[in-house]
Amino acid sequence: MSGFEHFRLLHPGWRDILEVALVAFVLYRVLLLFQRTRAVRILLGLAVLVTSYAVASLLKLSMITYLLGLVFQYGAIALLIVFHPELRAALAHLGRTRRFFPQLGDEAVAAEIARTAERLSALKVGAIIAIERQVRLDEYLSTGAEMQARVSADLLVTIFTPYSPLHDGAVVIRGDTIIGAGCILPLSQASLLDRSLGTRHRAALGLAEETDALVVIVSEETGSISLATHARLWRSLTPAQLKQKIIGPIELTEQPAKVLA
Repeated sequence: MSGFEHFRLLHPGWRDILEVALVAFVLYRVLLLFQRTRAVRILLGLAVLVTSYAVASLLKLSMITYLLGLVFQYGAIALLIVFHPELRAALAHLGRTRRFFPQLGDEAVAAEIARTAERLSALKVGAIIAIERQVRLDEYLSTGAEMQARVSADLLVTIFTPYSPLHDGAVVIRGDTIIGAGCILPLSQASLLDRSLGTRHRAALGLAEETDALVVIVSEETGSISLATHARLWRSLTPAQLKQKIIGPIELTEQPAKVLA
């Protein structure tokens, strides 16, 4: 009996249809996580290797088949190393819940952050402020200086004043408390369409890809205020818009400024 006749004898039930739909959905979500990253290029390279292996097998090119077989044999370990940033971001993404509130405690904290952004924007002083939500940011505190200080616009502006010891890193806020300053954040691997975006925006997007934090950015070159969250970037915000997004919820159906390739 041919393979086609075997296929005709199949009688898929509702469980089979459900399984196919679930697998298709999971594959779709995985592809969405990997889009706009270097992982796409690596996957294309793997596709070329698999195609080459299939062609070599059909043509009975034994040496090429043997060498590619060795590549595939040890490729799993290599993939874990190469895809480490993407896998970490994917696992963090899967661990999130769909709650979008920043848990800041009260509107006064959001007002202080918006006031800080307004003052720094007028002075064209660069800044990056990470607001912790459900995913804790403890691992980034070790890259800077740990603090325990009440959130205030005066203190935040002082931290980001040029030539101050902590002005060149990120401030981390938990609730109504500044818990770190001068912290180094992971840079995004995404390709940016707007080449005017600098390291601060890449760092903000990098943290927004790996956690559910809200990250406020003030551009040193233009003074524009931006907000990164859930791997998206909203640009050219007014202080009032920034405050609203912080106390928000932020709906992911809302389209941000398109800066990703």
